[in-house]
Amino acid sequence: DVQLQASGGGLVQAGGSLRLSCAVSGITFDDYAMSWIRQAPGKEREGISCITFGDGTTYYLASVKGRFTISREDAENTVFLQMSSLKPEDTAVYSCATGPAGYCLGYGSIARDMDIWGKGTLVTVSS
Repeated sequence: DVQLQASGGGLVQAGGSLRLSCAVSGITFDDYAMSWIRQAPGKEREGISCITFGDGTTYYLASVKGRFTISREDAENTVFLQMSSLKPEDTAVYSCATGPAGYCLGYGSIARDMDIWGKGTLVTVSS
C-alpha cells in the first residue's frame, strides 16, 4: 500500500521560510520521480515542482522558481520542498505526488501521470 505523508506546514509571515517533507512508503522510492502540488482555496490543484529519479533533475513552476527548492533523500524515502520569500499567494495545501508512469516536464503542469498523492499539509502566509 503506497503512502505519502506531507508535513512541515504552518503559519508564516510574508518573506519567511518553511521546509516541507514528504515521507513515502510502499514503493521503491529511488525508481520514482516525485512532485509537489498545491491547492489554494477556490483554485484548481497545480503542480509546482518535480524531481527526477537517478540524476535528480529539478523543475519548477515559474511563480516559485528561485524561491522554492525541491530535493530528495533516497536513503530516507523522503522528498523535501524548501520554500523561501513566501508570499500570501503561496497559501495552499501542499501535497507530494508520484506514479509508476510519472515523469517531470519542463513546462506546463511540471509533472505528468503523478496519480498517487497523499494527505497534504497547510501552508498559510500572512501579509
